[in-house]
Amino acid sequence: MTRFALTVEFDGRPFMGWQRQSHGPSVQQAIEDAAGSVTGETVTVHAAGRTDAGVHGLGMRAHLDIARDLTPFRLMEALNARLRPNPVAILDCVVVPDDWHARFSCRARHYEYRIVNRRAPLTHEKGLAWRLANPLDAPAMHDAAQQLVGLHDFTTFRSAHCQSDSPVKTLDRLDVTREADRILIRASARSFLHHQVRSMVGCLALVGQGRWSVSDVGRALSAKDRQALGLNAPPDGLFFLRADYPRADAAVDPPLSG
Repeated sequence: MTRFALTVEFDGRPFMGWQRQSHGPSVQQAIEDAAGSVTGETVTVHAAGRTDAGVHGLGMRAHLDIARDLTPFRLMEALNARLRPNPVAILDCVVVPDDWHARFSCRARHYEYRIVNRRAPLTHEKGLAWRLANPLDAPAMHDAAQQLVGLHDFTTFRSAHCQSDSPVKTLDRLDVTREADRILIRASARSFLHHQVRSMVGCLALVGQGRWSVSDVGRALSAKDRQALGLNAPPDGLFFLRADYPRADAAVDPPLSG
């Protein structure tokens, strides 16, 4: 049995999320079905994280175990051929040690949320960004974001359906930058709560619009109450960028493309 690590890119719009669902298509199911077709085996794919319906991936890490004798390149090519026409692509495939685990070996996860700040509707990016027509104050959003960095109880920013044992997480980074009419919000942490990134983005958008002050974000955090949340951003603009692993695993952690 050989363990392969995959780097996966996907458009989340047609899927119910990463995890296999009984009520609709998922990215996990698409890859498992493709792997089963290639190998004739029952294959389970484990990912660095789960994504909601409509959330996208640029560099999701995953692994699967296969008994059939295949090279990583041949497996990657075969998976990509059988994944069509699903908007899922295997960008890289490498052999990893048997104890390497896409989820449990992961040391950091990185997300990016994309806002298009313009009055005109989206065309090419519809479903791939959140359009906000009113001008946004990106520096104010960044200042407010810094109140969320560090070790906190993120109950306010946690979905009622979150299955995490604790609402306490350490947010390593939450940066807001503007590039022309794009506002990019980048978040990094070892792990996130369900809806945490989207909930933080929603509140930062309120600050950018002048509807909340910077201190209102701090008060929402201190409330430790989901009712104190101002806004939960839609999934459209959220992308899983990459997952980091210990330096000893550097050989199996390929650079992101794009």
